[in-house]
Order: sequence, then structure tokens, then C-alpha cells
Amino acid sequence: MNTANGGIRGVRATGFSPDITNLIRMDHTHVLALLRRYKPDTSPGRKRALVANACLALEIHAQLEEEIFYPALRAAGVRDDVLEKSVPEHDEMRRLIGELRATDGGASRDDTFRSLMRTVLHHVADEETVLLPKAEEILGDELGDLGAQMTKRRLQLLKPHAGEIGLTTVQSFPIGSALVALGTLAIGLAASRTLAGRQRGPG
Repeated sequence: MNTANGGIRGVRATGFSPDITNLIRMDHTHVLALLRRYKPDTSPGRKRALVANACLALEIHAQLEEEIFYPALRAAGVRDDVLEKSVPEHDEMRRLIGELRATDGGASRDDTFRSLMRTVLHHVADEETVLLPKAEEILGDELGDLGAQMTKRRLQLLKPHAGEIGLTTVQSFPIGSALVALGTLAIGLAASRTLAGRQRGPG
């Protein structure tokens, strides 16, 4: 929905990127959608795609939070148990991702993926109910600049995996949803390039 100043709700008109808290919520929505599609009767090929897409999305999401979001909260004076346990939770996700990539499939992969789901769901609940509202209370106008930083850094992290992301997204979702997901990715990449161009300046 357009706002009165011609921008998109949740997007800073001067930054061409959503606020950092909205970017994090978008990541959560994407990963949770992948987790919900992983069912016992899902075909082996789709399970492989769901696992690959979710693992890469979680790795990039965790790195972005650790490089940009958590340091911003700490610099603003946030001292919270949820913040302190966030990186150890990311480390547990990474351990489970390593196990998933080492399995060929079957019951072992299903059990490990469910363990990853439980860890992610707990982590997302804490961030959505504690860290994101707190960031919106105390960071204010910094949210847009932090969102721009995250968008630019995301482009750098995604670039080597663009082909894999496109393939596993199409395999993971019905075609309509996949096109929406890929369109969102394209918008993010375009925004990153716009930001990079503005930072370089003319000539």
C-alpha cells in the first residue's frame, strides 16, 4: 500500500530498502513457509530442495543479524537475555544444518530437520516478541539505515548462490508462490544495486 509521500509502507523512501526489523520479519516468514511444507509424504526431491533452501536462508539470516542487527542493539545499550542467547541459538542451527548436509535422507534427515524446526520456531518467537519490538522502540530513524546496510550485505552473501536459490525456490513452492519469492529476491537485489550506485556517486 502506498503512503502519502509516495513510498511503500515499511520502506524508507530515501533508502530504497525496508527497515531492518521488516527485513528480519520477511526472513522469518520465508523460512517458516519452508518448514511448514516439509511433511512425511513430501517427495524426496522436494524435501532435498526444502532443506537446501532453508539451510542457506538460515545461514545468511544468522550472519546478517550477527554482523548488523545484534551489534546495533548492543551499541544502543540493550542488555537482554534473549539477545545474549541468540548467537548460541544460531550456533545450534549451524550444527543441525551441518548434520542435515551430511545425511543422504530418510528418517535421519527427517528427525534432524524437525529438530532444526523446533530451534528455529523458538528463536523466531523470541525475536518477534522481544528483540524486534525493542529495536523499533529504541533505534528509531536508524532502522532504515540499518535496513540499507543489511540489504547491501545480503546481496554480497547471496550472489555466489543465486542459481541454487532460484532452483530450490521453484522446487520448494507451487509456481505462483515461487514466482513471488523470486520476485521479492529480485527487488532486494535491485535495491542493493541502487544503494551501491548512490554510495559511489556520479562518474
